[in-house]
Amino acid sequence: MTDTTDDIAEEISFQSFEDDCRLLRSLLNDVLHRELGPQFMDTVERKRILAQSAVNMRIAGMEDTAELLEKQLAKDISKIGLEEALSLARAFSHYLNLMGIAETHHRVRKTRHTAHLSKSCEDIFDKLIQSGVPPQQLYDTLCQQEVGIVLTAHPTQINRRTLQYKHKRIAHLLEYNVQPDLSHEDREMVIDDLVREITSLWETDEVRRHRPTPVDEARAGVHIVEQSLWKAVPHYLRRVSTSLKKHTGKPLPLTCAPIKFGSWMGGDRDGNPNVTAKVTRDVALLSQWMATDLYIREVDSLRFELSMNRCSDRLATLADEILLQEASTENRKNENWDDPVNKNHAKYLQTLALPTQLPPVADLPSYKDAETQYSTVELPGNLSRQQRTASAPSHLNSTQSSSREVDGGTISGEGSSNPLSRQPTKTPCLTKGASFTPSHLLAQRKLFAERETGRSSFRKLLEPSLHQRPGITPYRVILGNIKDKLIKTRRRLELLLDDLPCEYDPTEYYGTAEELLQPLLLCHESLLSCGSEILADGQLADLIRRVSTFGLILMKLDLRQESSRHAETLDAVTKYLDMGVFSEWDEEKKLEFLTRELKGKRPLIPPSIEVAPDVKEVLDTFRAAAELGTDSLGAYVISMASNASDVLAVELLQKDARLSVSGELGKPCPGGTLRVVPLFERAKDLREAGSVIRKLLSIDWYREHIIKNHNGIQEVMVGYSDSGKDAGRFTAAWELYKAQEDVVAACKEYGIRVTLFHGRGGSIGRGGGPTYLAIQSQPPGSVMGTLRSTEQGEMVQAKFGQPQIAVRQMEIYTTAVLLATMRPPKPPRETKWRTVMEDISDISCHCYRSFVYDNPDFLPYFHEATPQAELGFLNIGSRPARRKTSDAIAHLRAIPWVFAWTQTRFVLPSWLGVGAGLKHACTQGYKQDLQAMYKEWPFFQSTIDLIEMVLAKADIPIAKHYDEVLVSESRRGIGVELRKELMMTEEHVLVVSGHEKLSENNKSLRRLIESRLPYLNTINMLQVEILRRLRQDEDNKKLRDVLLVTINGIAAGMRNTG
Repeated sequence: MTDTTDDIAEEISFQSFEDDCRLLRSLLNDVLHRELGPQFMDTVERKRILAQSAVNMRIAGMEDTAELLEKQLAKDISKIGLEEALSLARAFSHYLNLMGIAETHHRVRKTRHTAHLSKSCEDIFDKLIQSGVPPQQLYDTLCQQEVGIVLTAHPTQINRRTLQYKHKRIAHLLEYNVQPDLSHEDREMVIDDLVREITSLWETDEVRRHRPTPVDEARAGVHIVEQSLWKAVPHYLRRVSTSLKKHTGKPLPLTCAPIKFGSWMGGDRDGNPNVTAKVTRDVALLSQWMATDLYIREVDSLRFELSMNRCSDRLATLADEILLQEASTENRKNENWDDPVNKNHAKYLQTLALPTQLPPVADLPSYKDAETQYSTVELPGNLSRQQRTASAPSHLNSTQSSSREVDGGTISGEGSSNPLSRQPTKTPCLTKGASFTPSHLLAQRKLFAERETGRSSFRKLLEPSLHQRPGITPYRVILGNIKDKLIKTRRRLELLLDDLPCEYDPTEYYGTAEELLQPLLLCHESLLSCGSEILADGQLADLIRRVSTFGLILMKLDLRQESSRHAETLDAVTKYLDMGVFSEWDEEKKLEFLTRELKGKRPLIPPSIEVAPDVKEVLDTFRAAAELGTDSLGAYVISMASNASDVLAVELLQKDARLSVSGELGKPCPGGTLRVVPLFERAKDLREAGSVIRKLLSIDWYREHIIKNHNGIQEVMVGYSDSGKDAGRFTAAWELYKAQEDVVAACKEYGIRVTLFHGRGGSIGRGGGPTYLAIQSQPPGSVMGTLRSTEQGEMVQAKFGQPQIAVRQMEIYTTAVLLATMRPPKPPRETKWRTVMEDISDISCHCYRSFVYDNPDFLPYFHEATPQAELGFLNIGSRPARRKTSDAIAHLRAIPWVFAWTQTRFVLPSWLGVGAGLKHACTQGYKQDLQAMYKEWPFFQSTIDLIEMVLAKADIPIAKHYDEVLVSESRRGIGVELRKELMMTEEHVLVVSGHEKLSENNKSLRRLIESRLPYLNTINMLQVEILRRLRQDEDNKKLRDVLLVTINGIAAGMRNTG
């Protein structure tokens, strides 16, 4: 398995790391002693010492002694009671999590104190300039670079978010503890705070009791932005800009965003019936709401900084226009307020807004979660599920904010009412029942607006009028206007989420990021023209960079659906139109039909069509996409794509929905058409990927569509998970390499540029591994300034959960893509090397499939030897573990397949078949060729290094223990054969790499792994015992809880799951 430290594992000081590990272990021991008593601590220490001794014996080569110690440990564990087992599992799981926190803390610390980091912008820019790259070429290439990091909700994040937050607080305390100027009293306070946090950890339930919804998963993604990326992105861009200016003489343009973020959370419906069109719409709107709310906070802060009067003529003119417009608006409101109609409306409003009697619980304190007879309407898709005022829209109930300046300060009547974070409340409000028609609701909304206008006018009587205020600062006027529009933007989104009428004039809110950027850039230009460069490059520059990176939605949402669902939809349409069954046509007939319809100007699908619920959901999804447009959405990914017709089918459904929505709106749909991205993930589909792209680009309509609507760029996604499960890791890696070469060549033939989208998981079995190494080993020409890649599950938190780590990861992405673009990796030096790869791949695939698919006993062996069947109790994801109800491995998703083998420390998907392929090549006389390939071909070297890394984390004695206790005797022979394969793989990987032992070239990683083993081995043995008991008593929920805690602990020790 890949370790989250791999990219920067060398950036750690082991002396201070071990000091912090001892400190945290000591504090946890104190908590356990206090909570559970000295007898339990004796048990913990005995298990730890036995495990540590066994590890030491194995490192020293004393295998027999180590085996005796491990058997004694297993014997002790088999005798413990259920309560003690739960406490032991929790204790060792917390030990491993605390070690992970210390490791991350020291990576951050070492990064901060190292003057010249490898793979940094400073390092790579310097190397490129020294190698002869002209500064202007470096500047232009970086400014044009486009990297997309797509966060997904793949169910591999094992820790509850509550625990993640507690871990962050412990990390902050560790950071504070190393400050050199702390007094003795301050240091004691830090220790006390650490004890409190660890106590809180211990008293918190680690087990998720409920499965998250897709909206819950989206909330987690939004929080990553709010808590980490929001701070990290400006820091990262400053670092890039500083290095670029040093080496080229020019800084990075303010609006340049080399990295942008996307999301699949709430958009990935492949095999997940819980992701509906409504979920996608609500998640997109809520993401926009959060972006707007974050910008309001930034503008508020910026208004205090930009208090100067001197400005450019353009800015002064705009400020005057805003002041005059606001004064005119105030006068009109004051003139209209005495209108008798308004007075009558105000009286009517009072009868509507106030209940005739107090609710029964009105005497309770306000903080009580009191029930009321007045119903409330829940915000659709509300991430925190709070109750809010329904018929009285929130933006009309709240106090209008003008945020005007008063004596150098501000008055702001508008608080940040964040549906993502505020505490649940229940507020008496108007019912939204059958007696209220849409016209009543609209009248009611207008009445509330008039009521608010009155309040606003009365409040403004207390303030001096705009022209009477001394020292009005133009920047604050501009920023005040920006804030007002942002508040209206936020209120509009709340109305849309509540499905309430919304009639805002487009000039009153921000519809695009460009509209928000315009006045900010004007402020920046004004400061520069007045000689205030230092101010221009402060908070204002950071805000501009955030808008350029995050837009108005934080992360554009990709949609994903399986190709067969689109075929089913077109089947329903063609049947309804008496045209036959679409899916039964041959490929040429499908393409002819789809091309003809795409060229037409009328919708294909009749509005009156009645279809099955699954088909309706597909049509509703395309309708939602048409309504949201490319301002909110990114790409439409087709999983299990295999033909050109799969792409054109989506293009047709998209076109049809846009025509229908546009006709209903009476105006064009927002934004352009979504990029349609075929995802090739099975081995046979990867082999045909280039042919499919050639077929698509040979169609005149499609090629012109790509040039006109997508800047002449074809995006293609390659999947690492299913290809690895289908053919084994080595064969999958080679097929992916060849597929990328072929796709690049196909696009080049038609003069089309290509962006490759890599569907990488966290584990090596699913395409994971160090980011830098992965990008540097791509085929030449496949990374030409553009790249997209997924970051999944626990990797999202590990790589982007803390601002300092996120900055480093973004920098690594940037420099790796830049280097691959300007200095592409070397292709295989000899044609013979490709022949050798084909031979290894064929033997490897045959070996892998002969075990996994051809042996009828393998499936029951898999279920017995791993906790795969029990993983469903984890509640870590919203989607099912299988695409279909079948028990076959072919229908099992790649994540639980890899997850289960990771738990047993056998990590079979990452190495099975590799040893057979390498052994065959060596016996055929290719040993020297293999060693040359390792030294000179980046792709082959990275493949072998990743396999070597995972072999270092595999543990034969632990895997054997699972077999001996859990697997029926008739099937244990499979485990024996597999362990022989593992040992053969280790032997031949070392022959190819020339290393004496595994991970010899990554000693830091090996040392980190060894430091975890005493705790990790103990939890594995405990898991085996609990599985044995649970399979004899399947309904025992206490046993199930212990098992889930052991799963958490092993995931913490392995530093990933699947």
